[in-house]
Amino acid sequence: MRSPFRRRDDRHDDRYGTDVLADDRNRRPKVPVVDAEPGLVVEDAGGGFCGAVVGFEADAVVLADRHQKRRLFPLVPGGFLIDGAVVTLRRPARPATPAARRRTASGSIAVPDSPAKVARASRIWVEGIHDAALVERIWGDDLRVEGVVVEPLSGVDDLVGAVAQFQPGPDRRLGVLVDHLVAGSKESRIVAQVTSPYVLVTGHPYVDIWQAVKPAKVGIRAWPEVPKGQPWKEGVCAALGVSDPGALWRRILGSVRDYRDVEAPLLGAVEHLIDFVTAPAD
Repeated sequence: MRSPFRRRDDRHDDRYGTDVLADDRNRRPKVPVVDAEPGLVVEDAGGGFCGAVVGFEADAVVLADRHQKRRLFPLVPGGFLIDGAVVTLRRPARPATPAARRRTASGSIAVPDSPAKVARASRIWVEGIHDAALVERIWGDDLRVEGVVVEPLSGVDDLVGAVAQFQPGPDRRLGVLVDHLVAGSKESRIVAQVTSPYVLVTGHPYVDIWQAVKPAKVGIRAWPEVPKGQPWKEGVCAALGVSDPGALWRRILGSVRDYRDVEAPLLGAVEHLIDFVTAPAD
């Protein structure tokens, strides 16, 4: 006997569809997601506590009301109200931490990925190769960016003649770093003969560039006193019990990492020279 009830064909007679809540979900407004920035005033949708965002703990936000009473609320979807509207709070994305700006050994801010400039016509002269090495150790990055070449002399006895041969001018300046540039010294008398406005001579009070390195960096309490008339480097080596001056110099240079390892008079003298030779032409 045929059943009095007609069999429903699901494929053709499904008046409700496969999900009776689908239309309701589609009509339901989406809850906006808001960054919980410090100071944002919100209300807890469940309990009515109203306060400003003052911090976070794990997956919860800390709110403080006008009496500075603080409460902790989990960051759940639709858990808060702003001006009566339901919202979902989230922790703000942390801003990218800027990379620390690298400084050169001289203390200046490094120019990232900057190739060395073509050398200027201007120059900086120092008395010897040890002076040049120490200047390079501290100011090398700065000099390459500026396109300044440091050249060692063999002392300053013929400084006047060397300057004349260099032919300084507005676009060809010359800076000279002199050891033991103190009143009444031989060096001060030589320097006084250099009168070109395109030449700047600066110096430091130390007998030798070695002495411009702070003694503590070398592992000594103070630089030895060397009797007048005795070669300074030989006297220092003898006092320190060092037979090889080259080995002592390598130890001295290797102890220098940046400007903090040398004495202030040397710093000021070299910085003044760099400013002079890189100044715009008159």
